[in-house]
Amino acid sequence: MNAPLPVWAELPVLPARELVPLVQAWEDAGVEGLWAPQIFGAPFATLAAAAAVTRRIKLGTGIALAFTRSPLETACSAIDLDHISDGRVVLGLGSSAESQIEGSFGMVYGKPLAHMREVVSQVRAVIAQGHTGQLQRLEGDYHTLDLSHFRLIAPPRRSAIPVYLPAIFEKACEQAGAIADGLLGHPLWTTQWIAEKVIPHLEAGLANAGRPRSAVTVNLMIFTVINENRAEAIADARANLAFYTQSPQYLRYFEDIGFGKEARAIQAAFALQDFDAMTRACPDEMVSAINILGSADEVRELVAERAVSVDAITPVVPQFGMPLEKAAVYRQRIADLFYG
Repeated sequence: MNAPLPVWAELPVLPARELVPLVQAWEDAGVEGLWAPQIFGAPFATLAAAAAVTRRIKLGTGIALAFTRSPLETACSAIDLDHISDGRVVLGLGSSAESQIEGSFGMVYGKPLAHMREVVSQVRAVIAQGHTGQLQRLEGDYHTLDLSHFRLIAPPRRSAIPVYLPAIFEKACEQAGAIADGLLGHPLWTTQWIAEKVIPHLEAGLANAGRPRSAVTVNLMIFTVINENRAEAIADARANLAFYTQSPQYLRYFEDIGFGKEARAIQAAFALQDFDAMTRACPDEMVSAINILGSADEVRELVAERAVSVDAITPVVPQFGMPLEKAAVYRQRIADLFYG
């Protein structure tokens, strides 16, 4: 019988009185690590708070937006957090949507795969050599860093911090295989998409770079709703899926999995800022295909099926549009089923 996969948790921004007992309970229960996402604010502050009250659990930026700050700032933030946590950081970096990066943040998006490759290279260079004074100029198409007068005041806790990249599409899976330490699987992925698209393209990226499969840890995020009332579970997950469907960049994905018409309707409603219409345009079948829903036994079985080719899992509550009290109930059900 195979050993159970390592389980990670997702940590939202919480008041300290809630965050501290939560992350300490996760650590006591044997949770492998936690991810703090960036919706708008960078996740480093949340993780620093968690680092100060834990000793073992890994701390992942899941994800930090790679294009909203200088690679130097990203590297230094990771270095600082790695010092605070005594070497427990996992640096997840993502591109997000062009509309968010260029619209909301006012930053350059460019060609996301090339941009990400450049950011990862420069971040790694600063972590490895930023304390030596040997870095002069890091030349790139998106960032040119003049580091001739830059020097960290102390060596980093580690000369290399693991870098995880997220993905929706095939080319991003290939890039993770070629350059990353980990692939953070998108919670929109279906079981079929993982088998037919993700794993083959990850392996192609690994092969092209001459790397073994063990070089990349695949950690799969899964929208998980544990509820014996299936209709209620679908209703609770619907608004979150509609929110994730709004980006035009994801349209090809939804077309490929058979929900292109629904995605176009959701995106049209979003363009009008009609959030109720977005939710109404998201049918039960679409919610059920992407989210893992059902009783504890059903969820356990479905997660095992979806995660057959990965190395770790992160069950997460699809909490956008969900009352905080209900999200907390679902988070506790995930803990009861998967932690410790």
